[in-house]
Formats: sequence, C-alpha cells, structure tokens
Amino acid sequence: MSQVLHTPPPAPAPAAADELDLAALAARHGLSVSGARPSLPQYVRQLWARRHFITAFATAKLTAQYSQAKLGQVWQVMTPLLNAAVYYFIFGMLMNTSRGVEDFVPFLVTGVFVWTFTQSSIMAGTRAISGNLGLVRALHFPRAALPVSFCLQQLQQLLFSMAALVVILLAFGVPPAPSWVLAVPALVLQFLFNAGVSLFMARVGSKIPDAAQLMPFVLRTWMYASGVMFSIDHMTGPDSGLPSWVGTVLQLNPAVVYIDLMRFALIDTFDASHLPPHVWALALGWALLAGIGGFIYFWKAEETYGRG
Repeated sequence: MSQVLHTPPPAPAPAAADELDLAALAARHGLSVSGARPSLPQYVRQLWARRHFITAFATAKLTAQYSQAKLGQVWQVMTPLLNAAVYYFIFGMLMNTSRGVEDFVPFLVTGVFVWTFTQSSIMAGTRAISGNLGLVRALHFPRAALPVSFCLQQLQQLLFSMAALVVILLAFGVPPAPSWVLAVPALVLQFLFNAGVSLFMARVGSKIPDAAQLMPFVLRTWMYASGVMFSIDHMTGPDSGLPSWVGTVLQLNPAVVYIDLMRFALIDTFDASHLPPHVWALALGWALLAGIGGFIYFWKAEETYGRG
C-alpha cells in the first residue's frame, strides 16, 4: 500500500514577503514611489503651481547672464544688433541679397531678432537637464519647469531687443501702425513652438550629451533655410531656376512663418502678398504640434531625469 505525501505549498521567500508587506503598508497610508511619473493632468497642475518659480528662475538667469561684463545688461540688446550688422555687411553689401527688398535693414533686423529667439531657446532647452543635474537631483519639481523657464528667459531678452528694433524702424522711416499689435499673438505662438521644441530637445539632450555639440550646426543650417538674411520670394522666384516646390517647402518652414508674421506686423512695405496662404493657421498648427507633442514626449521620461 503506497503512502501519499502531501507537501505544503512553498512559503514565499522572505525578501518577496517583505516587499509585499511594504507595498501593502505604503498603499494603506497613501504613499507612492518617489519620483514616479504623475498623470498628465496632474503634471500640468504641478507645473502651473510652480509658475512663480519658473518666472523667478528665468529672470534670475537673465540678470546673471551678463553680470561679469562691464556693459552688463546692455549686451542683451548689443548682441543681436551686432549679429544683424555682420549679416548686413556679408549678405546685404557683399552678396547683395538686399536687391529688390524694401526697407532691407528693418527686414534684416526683425529676422535676426526673431530667429535668435528660436535659436537661443532650443540651445538652452537642449542643455536644460544635462546642464542642471545638481538642481534636478537635489529638488523635487516637474522637470519641464527648466526648459520652459529657459524659453521664458529668451522671450524676456527678445522684449529688451524689441525696444531697439522699434528705434531702428522709426529711424528708417517705418511709421507706427495698428498692425504692430499683431506682434503680440505672433510672439505667443512662437513661444509655444519654441517651448515645445525645447522640451523635445531637453529629453534628447539628457540622454545624448553630444546633442548639445551637434545642435549649433543644425540650427545654422536651419537659419540659412529660413530667409533671415534674404527674401525667399526673390530667391525662389521664376528667375531663380529652382523648382516651384522649393519655395513652397521653404514657406512652410515654421521659422519662416514666425519671422514673416513679425515682418508683416511691423514693416508696412512687407504686405500680405509676401505671406504664404493661411499663415495664421500655419503658425497655430506649428505651435500646437510642437507645444503639445514636445510636452508629452518630455513628460513620458519624467522619472528618468537626473538618474544614471
């Protein structure tokens, strides 16, 4: 007669049992994993709750940017003006891209100032996480606050530069007009676009440090395709010998859209005939695509920033 042995089920390993007990204890007291990614609506609320920090951080970074220079904050205006002067000498005088462009100096300076806003925002966003690891590791806050604050810093710097731009417009005979008010929605849409791209690049830069070294070359190429120093209409017109689709593609470039909107708002000779069809819809579309897409892309990696 055989005897059947009934062996009891194996007891959980001590480590596994301890983990189950700790998880149950944490759940009972409403505790969660430190640094865990919140839901998207909760993340937006957290970011909004830190809006005063974002503003103060952007202002502090702007103030400290030229604190060691003897001219101090004057460089906020001088830097884009000197860039515009160099571009005018090279492109306006030596390469004669000013041919056929009315009010070329206001045209050029507006393009340089608006492009610098996008360029500086993206470069700062690329280094937002990798360049502030001490802050990221020391404090708990929504990491999106960093690239957004850097974009806000660049917007504040642009507003300083706009004062110089107004003086240039008046000096070259461009009269004030009601259309100047259109600069406000154009800048809001450009800020949303810049912030979205900066958030996207902040995640890329946190994982690939070499991205910060590559971006200047990418941005320089983008600048030359954005009509900053020349008129795309003239360069891609019937006499250029280029296929017609080249001009269409360049006009859809988001940098071109925002630059042209600012020129349309501020320069009376830059009328609607120079704008691509449905330009405001294009500007809104690029702002929403980059802003929402970049924000979600950044949020998905929230718990990984500052680790490793």
